[in-house]
Amino acid sequence: MENHLNHSIILWRNGESNVENQELIFEEPLSIRVQGKAYSVVMRTPGEELAHTAGFCLAEGLVDQPEDIVSLGFCDGNDTNVVTVTLTPARQKLIGNQLDRRQYISQTSCGICGKQLVEELRQMLLPVENNTRINVAMALTCLDKLSHHQPLRAKTRAAHAAALFDPEYNLLSIAEDVGRHNALDKVVGKLFLEKTLEKVAFLVLSSRISYELVQKAARAKIAIILAISRPTALAVSLASALNMTLASRAKNNGLYIYCGATKLLGGA
Repeated sequence: MENHLNHSIILWRNGESNVENQELIFEEPLSIRVQGKAYSVVMRTPGEELAHTAGFCLAEGLVDQPEDIVSLGFCDGNDTNVVTVTLTPARQKLIGNQLDRRQYISQTSCGICGKQLVEELRQMLLPVENNTRINVAMALTCLDKLSHHQPLRAKTRAAHAAALFDPEYNLLSIAEDVGRHNALDKVVGKLFLEKTLEKVAFLVLSSRISYELVQKAARAKIAIILAISRPTALAVSLASALNMTLASRAKNNGLYIYCGATKLLGGA
């Protein structure tokens, strides 16, 4: 499926106008239906919809393992903008109010104060028990080379990426999307469906680190997040509470480490 479009634009520079062509990234709504009812609509770059939905369901707490899903597919074979998820009866009973979202804080929540949000999330999320340690210099190399694995960004300059690596710094999976949350859902969803999430040692992001991304990583039991841009204060607070490591790129081949420095060998 095409996920970008060559478009004619006007470039203005120093008082002169010129017509050029530019690759523009697609953005379309994805409707996620659970048990036959509308659950969420997210804006995303088309592609990998089933993996995206699986990662989204894991992040939301709707599922804990692939076996919780009875079926995952498109409502209409010709329409990839609507995905439907059917859960096992046991899982439906277990998650209770999460299906109608009356008592659940979604990662898209807004208008909640930071202290209240972190406390709510602490109650929903367990500390990450993955105590994998990685070499800070090798991790920094993976972060610096992220753009080498981003063909969509190279064409459009408008795509975020999330990449998962194993303890030997091998790239396990990568996904691109117009939304940083979507990219993470997609990359986690791929390995979740393959039942290989336990191989992940750390996550690399092209974006800043928000609390929502920390939440999603915690649900996937990923303890280390490296990013191009800095985290928010709320993200650091939540990550600290969940035994996670956050770090971002610094000038002159450096790395800012915000919490969990002991997981980065040579960084503490």
